[in-house]
Amino acid sequence: MKKQIPILTSNFATLIAGDGYYVDKTEFIPRLESLNYPNIFFLRPRRFGKSLHLSMLEYYYGIQYKDKFTELFGECYIGKPENFTPLKNSYYILNFNFSGIKTQEEDKIEEDLTLKSIGTRF
Repeated sequence: MKKQIPILTSNFATLIAGDGYYVDKTEFIPRLESLNYPNIFFLRPRRFGKSLHLSMLEYYYGIQYKDKFTELFGECYIGKPENFTPLKNSYYILNFNFSGIKTQEEDKIEEDLTLKSIGTRF
């Protein structure tokens, strides 16, 4: 069965569960960890997979997704036991999504931040 090319999804788990086509970027996880930088910036043009990449990292590092590891990463590079890193599923992840905040109206920013910005997935 052919994999489907995903349309408008930036959620790694949704993509994998829906048998969507995913270009495996998990081989970069050990490289990122070896950099040992306090901050890492992903600078890419719009629609270049930044959000999907961050979602993949969320599911890899999140303690709350430990039970789903094989389901999510079984077919990926990082899903093979010899490629696991010591930090796999070792953090509690709190996800902030500011993409829905409308900044055009100054008086609406605080309201939007209060209502829309915290997107936790526990």
